Amino acid sequence: MIIKNPMEIENKSMEIIKGELDEMGIKLQPEEESLVLRAIHASADMDYARNLIFINEPVKAGVEAILAGRAIITDTNMALSGIHKKSLEGTANPLVCYMADEEVAIKAREKGTTRAEVSMERASAEYPGGIYAIGNAPTALLKLCELIEEEGFRPSLIIGIPVGFVNVVESKERLKKVCEIHGLPCIIGMGRKGGSTIAAALINALIYKIGR
Repeated sequence: MIIKNPMEIENKSMEIIKGELDEMGIKLQPEEESLVLRAIHASADMDYARNLIFINEPVKAGVEAILAGRAIITDTNMALSGIHKKSLEGTANPLVCYMADEEVAIKAREKGTTRAEVSMERASAEYPGGIYAIGNAPTALLKLCELIEEEGFRPSLIIGIPVGFVNVVESKERLKKVCEIHGLPCIIGMGRKGGSTIAAALINALIYKIGR
């Protein structure tokens, strides 16, 4: 039977995911379960049940940051567009992405670096307590690590899930180490997998937890 009702489709999808996780013998932590399920639902990739790691109570930190009206910063407009804005209606959470900003592009050319790196420099100055969701650019993640180590930058939460082959694994491993040392909350998709879709899915999972 073909299911056409959107809510039924989503509910059935979650049922299938949970069933397959049971067959694999994977038991998720209750607080983290909805985020892992959303990542799998967005990608049809069961590996996220194993490669998503949660450091220093990031779910609690993320929910509290959203309730406090903290900015949500992404490294791509794709991730920004994937955030469920209706669930944030009436809130004070700025949604920010500087990747298409002309001043950022000019500065990146002058410095010989990526727009993602310059975007993080700007965002960290303007929204030091924000939620940072990195789904595409490892240079953005490396810049955040540098800012944490050298300038005392302390975001509310970092979601580090860039995708690709160059600097990706290294950036995630560095984030893990930095957050463990400095006691910062983060969610990391270890390995090469990730992407803007997953970054948005994890942000949405946090938003849904507060029932907006």
